Amino acid sequence: MNKKAIGMFDSGIGGLTVYRAIKERLPREKIIYLGDTARLPYGSKSAETIVRFSEENARFLLGNNIKILVVACNSSSAYALTHLTDMLAVPIVGVIEPGAEAAARTAKKIVGVIGTSATIASRAYEDAIRAKKPDLRILSRDCPLFVPLVEEGWIEHPVTRLVGEEYLLPLQRQGIDTMVLGCTHYPVLKPMLTTVLGPEVQLIDSALTTAERVQRMLESLGWLRDGNETAASAPDEFYVTDFPERFRRVGEIFLGRKITDVRVVSF
Repeated sequence: MNKKAIGMFDSGIGGLTVYRAIKERLPREKIIYLGDTARLPYGSKSAETIVRFSEENARFLLGNNIKILVVACNSSSAYALTHLTDMLAVPIVGVIEPGAEAAARTAKKIVGVIGTSATIASRAYEDAIRAKKPDLRILSRDCPLFVPLVEEGWIEHPVTRLVGEEYLLPLQRQGIDTMVLGCTHYPVLKPMLTTVLGPEVQLIDSALTTAERVQRMLESLGWLRDGNETAASAPDEFYVTDFPERFRRVGEIFLGRKITDVRVVSF
């Protein structure tokens, strides 16, 4: 199992924040990433459709000899994680539970949760946070414009700042002390979010908490790659279902480095 890869999927590009966090923690691990760019965004799809797409993504990755599956998509984690856990024989890590755990540890009184429409409608973060700390007040807000703005590369654009103020200032005025970034695109917007919310609001980045969970799980199973192996001996693989050039261009913004090889697959 040590030599097998970590498999992960997202509806598109946002999951690269999770990829980056895992790679920084576990640089020797091989990662196989699938972005379902032909069918994004998942955040506006029905629960049934999200489950079906997630199952197809998972089956593709299982066919590539993975040892653990990371569901690097909040919508899939909200609606499909239980189904995938029942269906698959490999360990699975979603992005919601680790983020909720960190929010429950950090928050004092009021937690804000932002995400896609599907993630917010699922109430998955609210339920997970309340299960750990029932006395917290939780305010949720869907922010559907953030994803297209990030994928357009408008990270520091004035329009993105104005949209952020429209979405976030009502939450800030209600006194949130912690904000959960409930979409894997949102960590790219951290500087803007901190500017709008103020430095006293703690940001919970589910990419970082998920990477920590993956490391702990692999360590407990004894499945980490051997210390004498290097990343070069098992290069990462990137797959998409459409638009490889766009994935490469925007993905390089997420990772801060070149992506040299992106392959197109279909189901």
